[in-house]
Formats: sequence, C-alpha cells, structure tokens
Amino acid sequence: MTFEAKLTAFMLIKATPKWLSLTVPQRFEAFETEILPVLREKVDGVRSRFYDTEFYSVRVSDIWVWEARDHESYQLLVDALRETPFWDHYFEVVDLLIGVEDAYAKNTGREPVATV
Repeated sequence: MTFEAKLTAFMLIKATPKWLSLTVPQRFEAFETEILPVLREKVDGVRSRFYDTEFYSVRVSDIWVWEARDHESYQLLVDALRETPFWDHYFEVVDLLIGVEDAYAKNTGREPVATV
C-alpha cells in the first residue's frame, strides 16, 4: 500500500531535565515501553522521522516530523502522545508547524516548482 501524506507536522521539542537525567539505555527503554505502545495501539495512518538539533539550536533539542494520511490521523496522534510521559514530562512541545506539501501549486493547478 502506498503512503500518501496529506499533511506534514514539524513538532519542535525540547528535552526536559527529567529526560536528560535518564541514562541512554533508560531513554530507549522509556520510549519503547511508555510511548511506542500507546502510539501503536491508538494511531494509524502516520509515519515519522526524528532529528537531533541540540548541536545547532538552543531553542529546541529535536524535531519530530510526522506525515499523516489525513487530519484525523494526525489529531489521534497528538491525543495519544498527550496520554504518554512524552508530552510535558520528557519533552516540552515548543511549537507545531503544520504544512501541506506543494499546496499552492496543487491549489492553482500547477506543477510544483519549489521541489528539487
């Protein structure tokens, strides 16, 4: 099945002292036992990529990029994340930037020109 994203969310996040106090193995365990099971149970129609930015930014430590098949899938994702320690315990959500790839071109019946 082909995955066609209807929207992309750039979730700008900052690690909290609680997250940073965990060892690396504890971080992986927390993610795999406290966050992923909730997402797997409650979320469908999304995929993600995770970027470390703490080397280049003091405002955010990471960017979690989510692509969703539709708005409802994205909304279910946010609801699910808010039920886990990810939200406001391990990470502060600094900003959410939601976009639709090449929407201007699509809405005006043109081929995208900004994608190279």
